[in-house]
Amino acid sequence: MPHLSFHEHHEQPEGVRRDPKTTQAFLIGGGIGSLAAAVHLIQDAKVPGNNIHILEALPVSGGSMDGAGDPEQGYITRGGRMLNSSYVCTYDLLGRVPSMDSEGRTVLDDLHRFNSQLENQTCSKARLVAGGEDRPAILDTTKMGFNTLERLDLVKLTMTPEKELGKKRIDICFPAAFFKTNFWFMWATTFAFQPWHSAVEFRRYILRFLHEFPRLNTLAGVDRTPYDQYDSIIRPIEEYLKDQGVDFRYNTKVTDFSFIEGIPMTVNELHMMSNGTQMTAQLDPQDIVIATLGCMTSNSSIGTNDTPPPLLLDDEKQDGSWELWLQLAAKHEKFGHPNVFSDRVDESKWESFTVTLDDPELVLRIEGLTRNEAGTGALMTFKDSNWLMSIVVPHQPHFPNQPWSVKVFWGYGLFPDREGNFVHKPMMECSGREILLELLGHLEFPVGTILDHAIVRPCLMPYITSQFLTRGPGDRPQVIPEGSTNLALIGQFVEIPEDTVFTVEYSVRGAQMAVYELMGLDLKPKSVYKGGRQLGVLVKAMKSMMT
Repeated sequence: MPHLSFHEHHEQPEGVRRDPKTTQAFLIGGGIGSLAAAVHLIQDAKVPGNNIHILEALPVSGGSMDGAGDPEQGYITRGGRMLNSSYVCTYDLLGRVPSMDSEGRTVLDDLHRFNSQLENQTCSKARLVAGGEDRPAILDTTKMGFNTLERLDLVKLTMTPEKELGKKRIDICFPAAFFKTNFWFMWATTFAFQPWHSAVEFRRYILRFLHEFPRLNTLAGVDRTPYDQYDSIIRPIEEYLKDQGVDFRYNTKVTDFSFIEGIPMTVNELHMMSNGTQMTAQLDPQDIVIATLGCMTSNSSIGTNDTPPPLLLDDEKQDGSWELWLQLAAKHEKFGHPNVFSDRVDESKWESFTVTLDDPELVLRIEGLTRNEAGTGALMTFKDSNWLMSIVVPHQPHFPNQPWSVKVFWGYGLFPDREGNFVHKPMMECSGREILLELLGHLEFPVGTILDHAIVRPCLMPYITSQFLTRGPGDRPQVIPEGSTNLALIGQFVEIPEDTVFTVEYSVRGAQMAVYELMGLDLKPKSVYKGGRQLGVLVKAMKSMMT
């Protein structure tokens, strides 16, 4: 088996800041967490770019922040990542990366410039829609719809410590009527919560996004990227890192770690499959490993206009992130319990779809119904949909290679195993064309020639909300496991107190924590934003709850 060596042997004295010139950094996975870690290793820890190695099982970086396709085969975005000014770590990162479009500017500059333009600012006028006699009825979402008991239950939840909530589900904490309120429909579809998800995670979200209560119905607090998330965020970071000499190794799946005998928290070997060849990388004590555990888009499958996406659960189809975590968990309790998150697909799956149109009729009709031009409307949720379907029409063009004559939008259903209202099949058994027929039924638009001008690519994701599943102490490992000398764990399945999973911010914050501690830097990430500690935010949120 080939062995890889990256430097001459050096000893790493304990408790001393690492020498960046002799440190080799191995970043497992090519998602936003690893990319962020690489930026901070270069800029904060002064590690040379060619000492940083990003090992990615897929042939492309970005992890779950993807976007691809063309007008002929159709575009695909598996999901959308909303950005928010409270994402202090993410915005710090984007402010460090040069723009690919404007010399002397950063990705953050591009983001701010795009969102400062009136035609790109989010202010939904049709957040919730219900069926009507002649056309869909846009609901009044200025009222959250709570009764007194539900308000008290929500306040009680925020005041209950996480230890007391334990493994409780959300639906244990509220009466059934709570899940029919305007608040729940908007909150659940904005953040992808289900009633059976963790009450602890729901509580964290309430506290973390309390400042969004007054504008939950318009989503005016959302920042959008100029193009899809891959082209607007991942590509510029990747380009910057390659310019710095970072070693990207694609089609390289890390399958296991070896630890120094008797010291279970010091990695000395990485085992991997690189382009079909088994390889081992030897590490010296001063080297570091930052590994992304689990992946919410593992085993995603894509359908076509005529075929539904298959459900992929076979181990050989995994991207390696869950397999690696299982290997680690078998070695030590401190690495957490991946099965808690990976073995409940019925509780974590949902389905998205991307629509590519070579005729503007459907988008024009949606704009007419919602009174929102493309890019200003955020999510529109069909309250009566058995699938709880939502769509969003972004600013056009959404992809850099998208012709002006082509329109693209995205949607998803939270209940893909339920039968549709108009197409009497579960969403996950529907082709792309059938999903579009269901959408047209809810919009009450005539089918006409719309189907002839549409390419619909459905995407089934078995683990997409697995990070929201009920859990107990120790199920998620610490970013730096107790006793670790050179290993950090990042991603959506590690424990970062007070912050919220299913956000870019969570991955970036974890990356900063990993770099600063492993490299011995006297730095810490900025504190998690806590709107509830600001009187003005608290008063506005309480006023919104009273509606």
